[in-house]
Amino acid sequence: MAIFPKAIPVRKSWDTAILVFLFAVIVMASITTEGFLTALNISYIFSNTSEITIIAFAMLFMIILGEIDLSVASILALSSSMLGWSYAKGAPIWAAILICLAVGTFCGFVNGFLVTKLGLGSLAVTIGTLALYRGIANGILGENTVNEFPEFWTSFGFDTFGTSFMPKTLPMIIIFGIIFGLLLHRTPFGRRTLAIGQSPEAARFAGINVVRHKMIVFTFTGFMSGVAGMVYTFRFSTAQADNGVGLELLVISAILLGGVSIFGGIGTIWGVVAGVLLAGSVESWLTLREINAQWRTIVTGILLLISVAGPVLVAKNKQRRERKALKN
Repeated sequence: MAIFPKAIPVRKSWDTAILVFLFAVIVMASITTEGFLTALNISYIFSNTSEITIIAFAMLFMIILGEIDLSVASILALSSSMLGWSYAKGAPIWAAILICLAVGTFCGFVNGFLVTKLGLGSLAVTIGTLALYRGIANGILGENTVNEFPEFWTSFGFDTFGTSFMPKTLPMIIIFGIIFGLLLHRTPFGRRTLAIGQSPEAARFAGINVVRHKMIVFTFTGFMSGVAGMVYTFRFSTAQADNGVGLELLVISAILLGGVSIFGGIGTIWGVVAGVLLAGSVESWLTLREINAQWRTIVTGILLLISVAGPVLVAKNKQRRERKALKN
């Protein structure tokens, strides 16, 4: 519709700041830490952020809508558990993968149904399903693990192409990035997502089916969590109930760090990619410096605070400069 913006609102100053910050981190880490720019470590950064990136592509739409899904890591765990359980019970690996993806999709659908059809808040719903899905995963596998999978698939999860730094999962992630980027930036679906995030009531008056749109986004987020569950399982060659614990906070912090507004209505795919790479680079840097896990958690918390407060401060500073320019 003509009333929708043709371009996505972009906080260019924040997007630029994230790219500059990412470049600065890479330069500083390269100077101060031996081995940071090696092919092995670059491969580690891409591999270690693969599940985060996969989920973030869908979660981006969720947060732009003004909603949130805290159950994505639990969906990952449940999907992973079902993949391992079904394969251990004799299902062909291709069928186990389809079951994994179907479980993730169904979990996303359930979240969407509870939020859109019953009118419950997404924060409360997904806190509940976070525990529910993780509990079901525990019920399926308990303390058992499944770690025998075909070599082709485990190689896909953690290996690289030859001696290069490119993990075998990277082309799939790039394809997803292109698809979701085009969907957000070049289609009516993306414009509707932004319109709903900016004002759900105005979107309804414009003829957008807000309930159906949110349902689709919740379901897609579940599907992508299932994909992440598959990648996680093969990358570690392990299906177990505690896979991906705490991953939801890393996904959200990377998205917000990439300039997506927690209040909805603003976000870009390239900002999310930059946010994920920044978080992954900082994590790798601290690991190579042998910083313990507690301090790495503190740094993650600081990045999350920066991601929430930074864009707001940048916007206020821009408004202040504009007011000052008008007075002059």
